[in-house]
Amino acid sequence: MDGIDIKILNALYSNARTKNSALARELNMPATTLQERIRRLEEKGIIKGYKVVADLEKLGLNIQAFLAVTLDNHESSNIRRFEKSIKDISCIKACYHVSGRFDYLLHTQVQDLQKLGDLVKTGISSLPDFGRCETFIVFSEIDSNHELPLMDI
Repeated sequence: MDGIDIKILNALYSNARTKNSALARELNMPATTLQERIRRLEEKGIIKGYKVVADLEKLGLNIQAFLAVTLDNHESSNIRRFEKSIKDISCIKACYHVSGRFDYLLHTQVQDLQKLGDLVKTGISSLPDFGRCETFIVFSEIDSNHELPLMDI
């Protein structure tokens, strides 16, 4: 990776739908060179894909929360089983294995408090080796910058 690749990534972070011809002009390079660089970034797994960022509240998912989960049993087979099970819960936006007093931090966005309660009571607490869960409801989102400006690496 070089400075040009970083510029390409930053431009795609800002708008992944930018046409290659416009991006090539912006970066002052031939479109074929740009396409080849993007292809290499994809092949190396640096660019994993292109996604839509939807406004989930406009879709009726009004409650955003973080669930801090602790497991009862920390054997590797139990951890794998828990992690496999969590992937089956569609309203979990992200799951992080973390250090500290909790084992996992789950990010969710649901329709209402009833759905959040159902998720905790019947979804999360029924998973293998579940110990306990603390729920942190998001009152307001101060910043959610989906762009990550990259510096020269």
